[in-house]
Amino acid sequence: MGVKLGDIVDARKISISDLAGEIVAFDGNNILYQFLSIIRGRDGQPLKDRQGRITSHLSGLMYRNSNLMEAGIKIVYVFDGRPHRFKSTVLERRRKIRQKAKKAYVKAVEEGDTQKARRYGQQSVVTTTDIIGEAKNLLTLMGIPWVQAPGEGEAQTAYMALKEDVYAAASQDFDSLLYGAPRHVRNLSITGRRKLPRKNVYIKIEPEMLELEKIRKTLGLTQSQLIDLGILVGTDYNPDGIKGIGPKTALKLINKHGSLEDALPHIKNAEFPHPVEEIKDLFVNPRTTDDYVLEWNRPDVAGLIGFLSGEHNFSQQRVMGAIEKMKAGMIPKAKKTTLDRFFG
Repeated sequence: MGVKLGDIVDARKISISDLAGEIVAFDGNNILYQFLSIIRGRDGQPLKDRQGRITSHLSGLMYRNSNLMEAGIKIVYVFDGRPHRFKSTVLERRRKIRQKAKKAYVKAVEEGDTQKARRYGQQSVVTTTDIIGEAKNLLTLMGIPWVQAPGEGEAQTAYMALKEDVYAAASQDFDSLLYGAPRHVRNLSITGRRKLPRKNVYIKIEPEMLELEKIRKTLGLTQSQLIDLGILVGTDYNPDGIKGIGPKTALKLINKHGSLEDALPHIKNAEFPHPVEEIKDLFVNPRTTDDYVLEWNRPDVAGLIGFLSGEHNFSQQRVMGAIEKMKAGMIPKAKKTTLDRFFG
């Protein structure tokens, strides 16, 4: 679920070209979930090869990443490690939601309701170890480095951004801001025209940049206070937050009282599943690693053709087209200067 900060943080619209020459670290599990959820047929079925194996994640990785690479963006993927025990509640809830959605999906298919089938199909997405393994294999063949995090992927991407090994962390969730990522990019892997859930309405999805220093300044918060606000609203470690308190109310409370600890005596029924100081410490001192090397290699053409076209029945012509984009992206593109970004 991630912490819900969308109502109080301002994002700056950017274009893919604004990130030319920069290194962006994706939360791999988050992005794979997007690909598995969005890249589907009309009946809600994910893409599959002739053997019935799911390939939506492979399609997303190959074709969408090749577009980003063509624009000169250096991509890194970071995958989740073992979840902290505090996350067990949210993981169990997700499992139950998937089970319920799977039953509803089967019923919708039997009734021929394609809209419901697609919606419930998206809700029943599960990222298996096999899917993650295939993703890592494909990334290696594409020449894209990937990092295995010891804990949360977003904590690791934020850590890498803080070290300036990468320019920005990328995810649909906002958690990397609580982990201290100086720059956070959203919508980078789903840019384009998208249909709103349960509505016959399409909107344009554009990449957006969130800059932590500007956000904290606008909200009048320190990093510690931003974490306090997130805990009030609810995180993966305390998914319910406090009943009746959304981002705007939480902001008022922290601005007024200065900290979560000082605000709690003024909040009725303030209960947490774990000690507050321990939840906060997971954001202040998350599990991260320095055991990674960021190296980008030329795509393995034969390997990609064999894996995608030979094993999974991808169009060889489309695969070659994506490879050519990747190669074109390896030609150095100048980073934008501060003035370029300001006036661009």
